[in-house]
Amino acid sequence: MEDVSIPAATLVLFRDGDGAAEHLFVERAGTMAFAAGAIVFPGGRVDAGDRLIALHFPALDPDDAAARIAAIRETIEEAGVAVGFDAMPDAATLATMRAQLIEGMVFGDVIAAAGLRLDLSALTWFARWCPNMRETRNFDTRFFLARFSDCAPTASVDATENVRLFWATAQSVLDDADAGKVRIIFPTRRNLERLAKLGSYDAAVAEAAVIAPEKIVPFFDERDGERYLCIPADRGYPVTAELLTKAVRG
Repeated sequence: MEDVSIPAATLVLFRDGDGAAEHLFVERAGTMAFAAGAIVFPGGRVDAGDRLIALHFPALDPDDAAARIAAIRETIEEAGVAVGFDAMPDAATLATMRAQLIEGMVFGDVIAAAGLRLDLSALTWFARWCPNMRETRNFDTRFFLARFSDCAPTASVDATENVRLFWATAQSVLDDADAGKVRIIFPTRRNLERLAKLGSYDAAVAEAAVIAPEKIVPFFDERDGERYLCIPADRGYPVTAELLTKAVRG
């Protein structure tokens, strides 16, 4: 069967918090076709411009390079945060880059105009999810890890695709979801549980080095007369099954 999944990328940003690390989250607008109103990490589709830039990184797999570039680009657009460059752009430069991207300027031209170069090694590949949850919209998403620089400009919501932006620990978002305060979809929940278990950037990078980010395709399983949505048990996730009636699938 032909793979019709849409390549995408997302970026899990880390900054120091009280005890556990905090991550940057956005709340998707309620009008979005996918994951409407959900709390997610910044990210989006890999586009043709990302693939063109990836040609300048022949040492990397082209799909991996394009996904890293997409994660960097989408994080600028959605949150006004720049990672993965040879130097940190100042607030004014970053604001210009963000505006150019929103206006439709090709990312390669945006980077060149700012006088910057990409450093894709600043991102660590953590996971790859391809949930077959919607018949017409199936994303193959690579999750990357990166540090948030203390000298970086303050993050801000784009107010288009997303309506809110905030920093929080993985566990606090899980707690809010359990209390019905926020909505998180199945892949986000599983990754939050894994991040909460790890607690820090260094621990997450260390685990990523020993657990290959093979594609995770959730599957259904019947257990004790009830149907569960499941993932493989050897990918570092502390929870690998959830009742289908409780799983948020899109």
